[in-house]
Amino acid sequence: MTRTFIAVELPNNVRAFLTQEITRLGQALPGVRWVDPDSLHLTLAFLGELDGEALAAAKTATQEAATAGAPFTLRTDAIGTFGPRQAPRVIWIGVQGETARLLATQETLTQRLEKAGFPREQRQYSPHLTLARLKAPLAAEALTKLVQRQRESVQASASWRANELSVMKSEFLRGSAHYTRLQAYPLVSSS
Repeated sequence: MTRTFIAVELPNNVRAFLTQEITRLGQALPGVRWVDPDSLHLTLAFLGELDGEALAAAKTATQEAATAGAPFTLRTDAIGTFGPRQAPRVIWIGVQGETARLLATQETLTQRLEKAGFPREQRQYSPHLTLARLKAPLAAEALTKLVQRQRESVQASASWRANELSVMKSEFLRGSAHYTRLQAYPLVSSS
């Protein structure tokens, strides 16, 4: 069984930018456990544990979606959170740019996966890069600092061209998640 997801991987310039953002946030929120910047990616679909047959179907669906999709340019945007405002569960950074192409590609991928027998995610897709998952509520002072960083975060950004969709494997090793690309498929449409 392989814990699998489909993603757009990030180039080094974006990882470097996000490393700086995580460092700045880490100084303001020292008790938070931050994601390793080397593992950051833009998830398009999480599929869970797959056997060999299901993994092959996921790869085929991803290839079909990539063939139907076109490259798109994205850039990092504002810092946001998921969960209650006073007790966020996830800290993330948003993406902007050619989001219509991103959303069209993600929807095509979802349709191809659904046709292959994978259930459709019930939540609306919200493109973001997860920076931290919080196991406990932030103290009031830390929460204030996070809100302040959210207001300041749009001052700089990093951009990249998404040229492929990657089928990724997720493993928990030594207490943290590690991701390995199993296959990448180029976005080839010129439309």
